[in-house]
Amino acid sequence: MSAPAPALAASTAAARPAPDIAAIVKDAALFALVTFGLCVPIVSYRTDLGGEGGALGLTPRWGLVAILCGLVFIGRIAQRVVLANRDARRALAPSPRQATEAVHATPNAGQRISGLALPAFLGVALAFPLLAVLGTGGLSESRYWIDLGILILTYVMLGWGLNIVVGLAGLLDLGYVAFYAVGAYTYALLSTTFALSFWICLPLAGLFAACWGMILGFPVLRLRGDYLAIVTLAFGEIIRLVLINWSDFSGGAAGISSIPRVTFFGLTFTSDDEGFAAKLGLAFDPMHRVVFLYYLILVLALITNLVTLRMRRLPLGRAWEALREDEIACRSLGINTTNTKLTAFALGAMFGGFAGSFFAVRQGFVSPESFNFLESAIILAIVVLGGMGSQIGVAIAAVAMVGGPEMLRNLGFLKAVFGEGFDPSEYRLLLFGLAMVLMMIWRPRGLISERSPSIVLKERKAISGSLVKEGHG
Repeated sequence: MSAPAPALAASTAAARPAPDIAAIVKDAALFALVTFGLCVPIVSYRTDLGGEGGALGLTPRWGLVAILCGLVFIGRIAQRVVLANRDARRALAPSPRQATEAVHATPNAGQRISGLALPAFLGVALAFPLLAVLGTGGLSESRYWIDLGILILTYVMLGWGLNIVVGLAGLLDLGYVAFYAVGAYTYALLSTTFALSFWICLPLAGLFAACWGMILGFPVLRLRGDYLAIVTLAFGEIIRLVLINWSDFSGGAAGISSIPRVTFFGLTFTSDDEGFAAKLGLAFDPMHRVVFLYYLILVLALITNLVTLRMRRLPLGRAWEALREDEIACRSLGINTTNTKLTAFALGAMFGGFAGSFFAVRQGFVSPESFNFLESAIILAIVVLGGMGSQIGVAIAAVAMVGGPEMLRNLGFLKAVFGEGFDPSEYRLLLFGLAMVLMMIWRPRGLISERSPSIVLKERKAISGSLVKEGHG
């Protein structure tokens, strides 16, 4: 006869060890002390103009330092308490997600919601310009929000392109921004030198970037892990330094300006009689070009997503996933790992080239400073935080990481808390690092760590993230 539920719960609570409060507080105090040491040279004083004779003056900000140390202290205590309770529960009753039966379990609510997330994301993306216009009261007033949408979709496309290399094939690439630069400079040079249109240069940019992806792939066929990351990082820096120093080819540090704008099937977005507005009988508005650019990058991102999803279902896509899980087992199955790696690098680089071409036509100007290592780090962080191999996870992470700091600019109450001189953009990297630390603690496999397998037998079932190497099956 089984024990009553209240008695069982009481016995379980009694068997659960109590957390060591003194050790938790001591650990949190140590974290706060380290935070204080980091804040003293960085946050405690701010340089301002306004001294005698226009000299620089130092404005103390010890209140902000105290707030940051207090937040770290409280956050560390909360983290230790939650982790201690979780470990105690796991010790008494292991999670069913860690058992092999999780493979045959029916999808839970979170898995069903993630299946609907991509259509919801598509619906919001299609209606976003209309929502921006309705929310701001006019097309011109919505310029900021539509530009932000373009920026987010650009990083979504870059994240999906890198997801092929890192998420599906398991090849750590820290120099993905190099292919982004190749695509941008391909369009900039071809359009300014040979007067080629964007629609001709777009496939050429992807082709050139794919070629450079294969050039990178050949030297790193025998590398993996940290060694592969170092080589790809060096490749990205080599491309940037070449663009800076080869002035006759790339314009050097000054970059390339006056890049021709995109046309709508030959119609320019100008106010003359041959422009887009005149041909369609509309009143001219410069926002027509911005809205067109938004839908252009949306289409390019959706093409990237569609190709990735289709490739996963092909033998090549399954070979990528086999390579990611175990390269030795992949070789033993007769899979050509050379071709598998090269195709992953080439296809991921091609989509990076497409995004770079769009970046050049949107900005009208390119320079090497737009393609530094920080861009590669942001794109890789989007893939890792979203969940390697998860398309919708990458999209959500891109929205959070790119749109989040921009949203902070519009939160007026933050100035009431931290002072009138508080600018969230100054703490963008701090928030970026904090988000990565929190994600690695709470969701080490990313936001979406489970997805449906690419090939099924009889019935499609979700695979638990704890059963495979990278957190997805």
